[in-house]
Amino acid sequence: MTAATVPGARPGPGLRGRLGRGVPYLLLAPGLFWLTVFYLIPAIQMFTYSISTGSVETGYSIHLSADAYIEGLSKFGKQFLNSIIYGGLATILTLAIGFPVAYTIAFRGGKYKNMLLFLVIAPFFTSFLIRTISWKILLGDEGPILAVLKHNLGILPGTFSVLGTPVAQVFGITYNFLPFMILPLYVALEKIDFRLIEAAEDLYANRAAAFRRVTLPLALPGVFAGTLLTFIPAMGDYINAELLGSPGTRMIGNVIQNRLLVQNDYPVGSALSFILMAAILVAVALYARLLGTEQLTG
Repeated sequence: MTAATVPGARPGPGLRGRLGRGVPYLLLAPGLFWLTVFYLIPAIQMFTYSISTGSVETGYSIHLSADAYIEGLSKFGKQFLNSIIYGGLATILTLAIGFPVAYTIAFRGGKYKNMLLFLVIAPFFTSFLIRTISWKILLGDEGPILAVLKHNLGILPGTFSVLGTPVAQVFGITYNFLPFMILPLYVALEKIDFRLIEAAEDLYANRAAAFRRVTLPLALPGVFAGTLLTFIPAMGDYINAELLGSPGTRMIGNVIQNRLLVQNDYPVGSALSFILMAAILVAVALYARLLGTEQLTG
């Protein structure tokens, strides 16, 4: 007797149902394979280097040594601090610049939305390195900005310089990562029903109050995503520090790049990478708890 002939019995899922349940796993398989091959396996390899001793010439052997972590924390605290400060300042600036841009595109863009979004992502069609070199030219001592302020307007002294300072470095990071802030903000703002804002104004809320009580809370998922997409790569950036900064403004990314690619010091370079990842994870966890991501996604 089959389930179909028994009163109250439920039919089995059948072949089609079982195949249907397997579709999500099949769709996830390429991404999981990619993450395993290009992230998980290299991360495991780097961890083994970080607890190893030896050199490229003599080979490395795992001794569960914490010397690389101790050296990384004791010698490069200033570079870690620079990364936190410059990455944090750049994130704040991208939010301050990107929110009005995203708001304008979402609520005032009209038929020009696609064109404005293209202008936002247009810098991505140029190499990251070339964009940073362009800022080096723009902020040069005799560049188009300082030359006018020095020689034509006389506002700045002839010895004034921006390159090699934290200002130039933060400007470069802000510019290069600005699209990563604007796009998530635009997506969050685009989903807001404008009638909610109109309803707030009908209930005698002025524009500032309507923005504070309606627009900003509904845009918080975009703020959260944008700050993560900006702060995390900014913390590990080394190109802007190399081209726009000075030895005193080096970030931890510069130290990791030097240790791994110049000095071939894999244990310390790998240890610094894991310390950086751990610091970012802790910062993201605290930020998510502070902002209340469960309420944002609920």
